[in-house]
Amino acid sequence: MIRNLPQIARVVQRNCDVSDARHAGDYGLCTFLLKMREYYRWENELPLAHSLPRDELGDWLQRREQLWDTVEAEDFEPLPLEGGALDPFDAEGANRELLPRGGVYSAGYGRFGKPMFFLGRLLRVEERAGFTILVSSCEYARELAAPPAMLQGRTIFVRMESARRYLWEKIEEWQWRKQDNAMKRAIAGYDFISGTEAALQRMADNEVESMILHEVGEAMAGELLGEGWRDVVLSVARTPGEPVARAVRDLLADCLSTLPQLVARANLPALHFHFATFDAPRRQLFPEALAAYGEILRGADLECLARVAREGAERWLATARGLLALDGPARESALQALLPREAPRDAAGCPR
Repeated sequence: MIRNLPQIARVVQRNCDVSDARHAGDYGLCTFLLKMREYYRWENELPLAHSLPRDELGDWLQRREQLWDTVEAEDFEPLPLEGGALDPFDAEGANRELLPRGGVYSAGYGRFGKPMFFLGRLLRVEERAGFTILVSSCEYARELAAPPAMLQGRTIFVRMESARRYLWEKIEEWQWRKQDNAMKRAIAGYDFISGTEAALQRMADNEVESMILHEVGEAMAGELLGEGWRDVVLSVARTPGEPVARAVRDLLADCLSTLPQLVARANLPALHFHFATFDAPRRQLFPEALAAYGEILRGADLECLARVAREGAERWLATARGLLALDGPARESALQALLPREAPRDAAGCPR
C-alpha cells in the first residue's frame, strides 16, 4: 500500500487543476462540455449510464471555473514521496517507489503542450516487444483530458477506467442519433443487448489492445523520425498545421502497427471502431484507408486494407521526413498543401 496516498493524490490533483486552468480554453466549446460532463461523472463517482442532474452539473461547472481562476498562476508542486520531494514530471522516479506498492503515476505533455498528470491503482504489468505496459484500474487523481493510453519513452500507460469512460462517451454520442455507420457496427460486435456492463468491459478489453498497438506504432514512428519530430509539432503549435502534423504521425503509427495487427487478427469490431473514430484530418489525408474499409463492408478480403496500410507506412514516413527537412514557414505551407481542397465523402458511413 502507498502509505501517504491521500497526500500524494492531493498534490497530483492540484497539479492537474493548474494544468486544466491554463489550458481549458484550448478546447472548442462542444469538446469542452463533453469532457466536463465526463469529468463530473468521475469526480462524483456516478455510474456511466446515470443521467446527469442538470442543475447540479451547472453549479459544479461554475465552481470548477472559479477554482481554475484561483490556481491558474500557481506552480506545479513536487510529489511528496517517502524518498523525498520529486519533480512532478519525473514519472520514472515516482514509479520506482509507487509500482512496488500498487500505484502508478504518469506525467507528460499532450496537445498544445498541455501538462498531463495521473495517479492510479496498478492493475498489472506487461512486457511486450521491448515495452513495459503499466495497466491501471481506479484513478485517484486526473486532469480533464484523461487519455486512455499514453507512451512515455519505452513505457505505455494504459488506464482502464479512462478507457471505459472514453468508450461510453462514444456510445452515448451514437445513441443520440443512432446512425447506420461504423460506430453502430462496432457496438454490435459486443452484444450490449444482453447486458451493458459486461458488454462495455468486453469492448474495453478489446479496444485497449488497439490502443496499445497504436502506442507501439507511435514508438516505432519515433524511432524512424528521431527527436526532431517534436520540434516539428512545436513549430506549428496552435496553428492550423498542428492537427495535420499530428495526423501524419498518427497515420504512420497506425500503418506500422495498428492496422496490420487488427487485420492479421481479423478483429472486425476493433476495425469498425477504428474507422468510427477516424477523425477529420485523417479522413482528409488518407481517403484510401476509408475506401478500403468500404470495400471490406461490401465483402472484400481484409488484405485490401493490409495493402493500403503497407503503402501508407511508406507514404507517411516519406511525408514526415519531408516535413522534418523544411523550415518553419515552408513547413506550415507544406502541411496545408497536404489537405485536399474538399474533404472526401465518407462512403463507409463514418460519422463526420
